[in-house]
Amino acid sequence: MSDDDISTVDGVFGKRYGEVLLVAMGESGPEATVYNTFPLNDCPSELWDKLDAKVIAEENGAVAALLNGPRYWLMSSIGKVGRDTLERKRFGGLEMIRQATVALNSMNPAPYKVNTVDRKTVFTFDAGREIYELVDPDGGRWVMQTYSQIVDKSLTLADLPDLASRLSLPAGWRYEAHTPVDPLRVDTTGRDACVTQDDFANSYSLQVPS
Repeated sequence: MSDDDISTVDGVFGKRYGEVLLVAMGESGPEATVYNTFPLNDCPSELWDKLDAKVIAEENGAVAALLNGPRYWLMSSIGKVGRDTLERKRFGGLEMIRQATVALNSMNPAPYKVNTVDRKTVFTFDAGREIYELVDPDGGRWVMQTYSQIVDKSLTLADLPDLASRLSLPAGWRYEAHTPVDPLRVDTTGRDACVTQDDFANSYSLQVPS
């Protein structure tokens, strides 16, 4: 896929957003259609806090609705295939864009379990800005794409460098903070993304060598 097919939004780092996941039962288990407030709005608390997952599910004929946020992006830019043609939907006054489809490993995803996401994006992390990674027992590196205030409403960017001491990592896993000397690209325009979360619902993408 050429760069001409990808619409890129820069200046993403630190931007706040929220998601609504509409869950249906697929042939292989639960699947969720993901709607995201980014880049339409910054998920204002006065609207987000009033969302009712049960009502949203009923209104949209879903098995369940999951509220995923607020979250904050940690990459510098996001490239998206077909951004201009994506469906828009309004939930309780919050306008969102349909961004991805997720094959859920369960209706209640647990930390350090993997979900596959069809999102057709390129996440770029600039050189010279600290990143946060999980390293699994096989040496796979998972870069934190967003930090979350779902579990700890007071969690901030300043907490991330020393987060390892607060995580209940599985055997063989470790958490690292370091500053890349070259830009890091996570390109999932041609494949599903593999995504996991930690104890605080911070999200990580598996890096796959190009």
